[in-house]
Amino acid sequence: MYRYDNIDQRLVDERVAQFRDQTRRFLAGELGEDDFRALRLRNGLYVQRYAPMLRIAIPYGLLSTKQLRKLASIARNYDRGYGHFSTRQNLQLNWPKLEQVPDILAELATVEMHAIQTSGNCVRNITADHFAGVARDEIVDSFLWCELIRQWSTFHPEFNYLPRKFKIAVNGAVADRVATFVHDIGLHAVKDAAGDIGFRVIVGGGLGRTPSVGHVIREFLPWPHLLTYLDAILRVYNLHGRRDNIHKARIKILVKERGVEKFRDEVEAEWLRLRDGPATVTAEEIRRIEARFTRPQYQKLADVKYPETKTPFSAWMKRNVHAHQQPGYAAVSVSLKKTGVPPGDMTSAQMERIAELADHYSFGELRVTHEQNLVFADVRQSELPGLWHALRELGLATPNIGLLTNIVCCPGGDFCSLANAKSIPVAEAIQRRFEDLDYLHDIGELDLNISGCMNACGHHHVGHIGILGVDKNGEEWYQVEIGGNQGQSTISNRDGEGNRGLSLISASLGKVIGPSFARADVPDVIERLIDAYLGLRDSENERFVDVVHRTGVEPFKKHVYANLDQKPADRRRALAAA
Repeated sequence: MYRYDNIDQRLVDERVAQFRDQTRRFLAGELGEDDFRALRLRNGLYVQRYAPMLRIAIPYGLLSTKQLRKLASIARNYDRGYGHFSTRQNLQLNWPKLEQVPDILAELATVEMHAIQTSGNCVRNITADHFAGVARDEIVDSFLWCELIRQWSTFHPEFNYLPRKFKIAVNGAVADRVATFVHDIGLHAVKDAAGDIGFRVIVGGGLGRTPSVGHVIREFLPWPHLLTYLDAILRVYNLHGRRDNIHKARIKILVKERGVEKFRDEVEAEWLRLRDGPATVTAEEIRRIEARFTRPQYQKLADVKYPETKTPFSAWMKRNVHAHQQPGYAAVSVSLKKTGVPPGDMTSAQMERIAELADHYSFGELRVTHEQNLVFADVRQSELPGLWHALRELGLATPNIGLLTNIVCCPGGDFCSLANAKSIPVAEAIQRRFEDLDYLHDIGELDLNISGCMNACGHHHVGHIGILGVDKNGEEWYQVEIGGNQGQSTISNRDGEGNRGLSLISASLGKVIGPSFARADVPDVIERLIDAYLGLRDSENERFVDVVHRTGVEPFKKHVYANLDQKPADRRRALAAA
C-alpha cells in the first residue's frame, strides 16, 4: 500500500480548502454555473439525472481497509448507504448533497484519499492489473509504475487542460488484464533480448462514440525514459488535438487523422528534445517510490490442495481463487455480481465487513478490478474455507468470475443523464435467465458488457457480447454486438504455472449483429446467441469469442433473427439437427 508523504498530503488538503471556498461562493451566488461547472468537475463532482454524483479516486485500484471503512462511513452518513465501483477502479456516490461534498472530501483526506483526476480534461486515474505483485506471469509490479505516473500527472501544469479526458493503463504482466489497447495510452511491460525492462507503448485506443483499437508506436521503451516519452505524446496531443468539437477531441481521432506513422514521427521528434532531460527516471527515484509502499510479510508455507467436488466451495475455488507467486497463498476475487444487485454496488455494511475480512485474511489490503469486483490478493490457502463461508454470508461468494453473469455494467438510465436506456434491469434479467451454475460452467468463459449510451462506460465494445442502450423514437432499445475482446487472459489455479488458457489474442471490437431489440427480448437474444455457440463450438475448450472469430457473425445473426418466436428447447433441437 502506498503511504502519502508530506507533499501528497499537502496537495490534497489544499485542494479540499480550495473547493470548499469555491462551493461556498457558488451557493452564495458569487460564482456562476458555467464557472463552477469546470471547478466541480476538477473535483470529481457531476450532476446526474436526479442528483449530484461524486467519483472518488482509488489510484490503480489499491485500497486499504482503513480507507474502505471511511468509504463505508461516508456512504452511510452522506449518501444512501452504498457505493458503486466503476470500470476505472474508482468508487461513485450517486446521491450526495452538493453543500456536503467539501465535507466528504475533507474526510477522504484524513485517510489519504481524494477525488482528483476522476473527471475533467486531464490525465484520469491510472488503472492497473488487479493481480499486480502476486501474478505468476508478472514482469514488473505495475503499482510502482502507476504511482510514478500519478505523481508525474497530478496537477501537471502543461497537461491540466487537455483537449479531452485522457486515460492511461499500465500492465506489468504477460497477460493483458487492463485492456491496454483501448486506452489513450496503454503501457505493457516487456523485456528485451538482454533481459532489460521496458514498455511497449500503445496509443490511440478508446471506446465511446468512435471505438478504436490502439497502435503500438514503440515496441520497447527503456524504463528510464517512460516519463519523457509520455511528455512527448501529451505535448503532441495538446498541440494538435481538437478543441472545437468535443466528439473529435480524443487522441484516437488525432492519430487516425494524422496517420500512425506521422504521429509516431512527431512523438519521436519531440522526445529527442526531452530525452535525458530532468524528467528522466532514475533508479534513486524508483527506490524512493518503492520505499513508500508497505509490503506483506509472507510466511513460508506449503501449498494446500483441495479436491474438486460438486460442492459450492469447489465451484468457488474453480472460478474465484487464483494462483499466487508465493507458495501457500492465493488471490481471491470477491464477486459483486450477485443476481438482483446492481453490478459493482456494495452497501456500507458489506464494506465494513469486507474490511474486517481483509484485515484477517489479506494483510489489510484490497484491490478494485476494472470488471467491478474486489480482490483479496494475499490469502493463505489453508484459510480459504473460512473466507468462503464469510463471503457467502455476505452474498459476495458467487462463483461466476469469467462467466456470463459476471456482467460489467454502467449505472445507465437509472442515474446517468447521458444514458439512452437503463442498464441495471437488463443485467438483472440476464443474470436471472442464467442462474443455473452448471449451465454457466458448460458455457464457459464469456464476457458480457452493457452500456446505457454510446459513451461506453460499460465497455460494451470489448465484451464477447456487448449490449448498447439506444433511443428509438423516445423508447429504450438495445443493440447487440459480438466478438469484442480486450486482450486479456484469466489467471487461475488450474495448472502448474497458475495460468488458464494464456493465449494472448489481440484486442478486438465487437460487430453489431443486426437491428436493435426491446428490453424484454434481450434475455431471449442472449440465450439464442448461447444456443448458437454451443452448436458451433469444436470442443468445450473453444470459448464463445473464439467461435465468433472463427465463424464470423453471420451464423449467430441467422440463428437469432430466424428463431425469434421459437421456444429455447425447439431452437436447440433445430440447431443440433442443422
